[in-house]
Amino acid sequence: MKLLTLFLSFAKVGVMTFGGGYAMIPILEREIVEKQGWASSEELMDYYAVGQCTPGVIAVNTATFIGYRVAGNAGGVAATLGVVFPSLVIITLIAGILTNFADLPAVKSAFAAIRVCVCVLIFNAVLKLWKGAVKDKAALILFLLVFVLSLLFSVSPVVFVLLCGAAGIVLTRMGVRGK
Repeated sequence: MKLLTLFLSFAKVGVMTFGGGYAMIPILEREIVEKQGWASSEELMDYYAVGQCTPGVIAVNTATFIGYRVAGNAGGVAATLGVVFPSLVIITLIAGILTNFADLPAVKSAFAAIRVCVCVLIFNAVLKLWKGAVKDKAALILFLLVFVLSLLFSVSPVVFVLLCGAAGIVLTRMGVRGK
């Protein structure tokens, strides 16, 4: 029963996620943290950060991590299949139809409006992440440093995540951040 619940929960996330990994954060928060209680907000963001650093799609990686935590290997597989299944079905259906209608002004306008909506979802996810992550001056300084460096240099997000992880360890050992 737990495997079916994992599959269905992540299928809900998969079917409602438009715009990629960042847009799914509010949906994951609602389903995984608030409804199912499988992780705290902080744990979810940790899984999300690790999922971003590992090869593959963030949504799939995060689902796999949470599924594994809840029900081991079988849970990882169930959650992964759940998050992928809706997209597979929807993309297969749309691909057959969209190629014939992609140049219609109404279709172009619909996709333009969907992109605006996705921007809002991503912005809301950033605000939630901000509230959970930037809790002291050290975190604020790290945030500003990574923000500026990411604007100035084209560096892989993995580098930033690894450097911030190392900085967190150093700052904790120095007593700047709580344990």
